[in-house]
Amino acid sequence: MSDAKKKVIAKVAELGPKLIELSHWIHAHPETAWNEVESAAHISKFLRDFGFEVTEKVSGLETAFRAEFGSGDLTIALCAEYDSLPGLGHACGHNIIAASSVGSALALAAVADELKIKVVVLGTPAEEGGGGKVVMLERGAFEGIDVAALVHPGPIDVAIAEPFAVRHIAVKYTGKASHAAAYPEQGINAADAFTVAQVAIGLLRQQLAHTVRVHGVMTNGGEAPNAIPEVTEGRWYIRATTSEQMNETFERVMKCFEAGALATGCQLEIHEESAPYSEFTNHQNLNDLYRENAQAIGRVFNENDPQARMNQASTDLGNISKVIAAIHPYIGLNSGTAVNHQKEFAKACITKDADQAVLDAATAMAMTMIDIAESADLRTYVTNFSRRE
Repeated sequence: MSDAKKKVIAKVAELGPKLIELSHWIHAHPETAWNEVESAAHISKFLRDFGFEVTEKVSGLETAFRAEFGSGDLTIALCAEYDSLPGLGHACGHNIIAASSVGSALALAAVADELKIKVVVLGTPAEEGGGGKVVMLERGAFEGIDVAALVHPGPIDVAIAEPFAVRHIAVKYTGKASHAAAYPEQGINAADAFTVAQVAIGLLRQQLAHTVRVHGVMTNGGEAPNAIPEVTEGRWYIRATTSEQMNETFERVMKCFEAGALATGCQLEIHEESAPYSEFTNHQNLNDLYRENAQAIGRVFNENDPQARMNQASTDLGNISKVIAAIHPYIGLNSGTAVNHQKEFAKACITKDADQAVLDAATAMAMTMIDIAESADLRTYVTNFSRRE
């Protein structure tokens, strides 16, 4: 093991109590996409206190930031996510992502001069459907980055991300209200339109490939049982293993929503809540390095376990992976039967196992970045990928 790796292991151990405190603080202050004002400010201050130069509100986004330390011809970005889920708090464990990315960055800062690297923490809001990283990419926040990384919590450890591409849409039907008993013929039922669409989508699923997911919720179903619903609204996701298949499925799902409007006479409005998320471009050599480093500090991988499927969850880091060398492994919380996006998983994100995951993720990812920095071939590999025309 190189001296640099020994230093980052020691640094994460030294910072352990503060990193765990940071994870617990974020968990106790859940903020949904685009609303992470306190979390972004708290993490920014944390990094500033350790000597990072912090720029807040980057890319014109209230809750995005960029923190930098060191200089060199290899720039490594650890992405911090910190948005929570509506009604579920940190049931996807973004408190662990933020704290472990900060931990990796602080550990790498301790060896930045000898490795000739610049260490960056990017505070990336609105991963849960808002596409914060996509907006930041479009506005130049990832310019100059050679490697982008984070470690995502899940039930068990998985080294390779295989997320679905996804489109997030909002659907609204507008009909006409009327007394449901006295003047029903004068109403145009928006709830019926949504029902027709949901039935059509349900029937469509029989003809969809196993590599596709279509799912959604109604967020507004009407006001009173004695009034024909004038407006109904919902949110739907269309996912597939490739962007091409996602877009093909999207067109078929749109026809189902159009059927609801046609059958009832309602007006249909559809808009996308964010730019589509791409599938992920993996680099097997980088994934293998992470696995080896994680195993070296005691992590165990069993990717045949059904709970490994968290690595199929969509991420806006997929869009980044198309233009920058990226790595997005998963770290297990020993959460038993609890899986992401369950209230039980939210509770699991501040257990002793979760705290250990913060430290192990920070350590393993820092060690992986050291492997890249210490190898002339890997430095060339990642910079060539990220700086190609």
